[in-house]
Amino acid sequence: MKKNLEKNKISIDSRLNFGGKVILNHKKLQEIVEHCKGLGLRIVLTQGSWDLIHIGHARYMCEAKKHGDLLIVGVDSDEKIRKRKGPDRPIVPQEERMEMVGHLRYVDLVTIKESKDPKWNLIKMIRPDVLIATKRMEYTRKDVKELQKFCGQVKLLESQATTSTSAKIRLLQINTAHKLEKSLTPKILETIENVLRSVK
Repeated sequence: MKKNLEKNKISIDSRLNFGGKVILNHKKLQEIVEHCKGLGLRIVLTQGSWDLIHIGHARYMCEAKKHGDLLIVGVDSDEKIRKRKGPDRPIVPQEERMEMVGHLRYVDLVTIKESKDPKWNLIKMIRPDVLIATKRMEYTRKDVKELQKFCGQVKLLESQATTSTSAKIRLLQINTAHKLEKSLTPKILETIENVLRSVK
């Protein structure tokens, strides 16, 4: 039984660590980054939720990779997203989100960002040559100035798709509500009429 559990764990770990891209140990990640910097590689960092991966995410990674040699992507943990976006998010659990990000060909390394991590922890640890963020992240000028202490450059990109994951989820919710309304309203009215008739 113990051997089976260990075998399953190895299988899960190897799947999660898609092609050696997913590095959960931040100390190990730091060592890899320092080695790459020593080779003269330009390090790019971006981070986010990456919930329900869509074409905008892929285009965003493509644009981010153009700014350097090694693209590292921080993925927000489930707990971190719940604190920011509410109890119904994320839709996709963190292991699957990390694996999906790892499948994007522009991405070189993937790591997790825990909710208990201090502010800008990954940025301060990696000290990228370029930090990529979307303009939607709403970094203030003061934030950008502060971030430049830890990054060579802060580059804010436009959204790469006409809609966001949150917008897609809202649209699904609205469409589902309309369908329920159309199908349930006649049935509810019929039930009320039947109850009223039986009372008479």
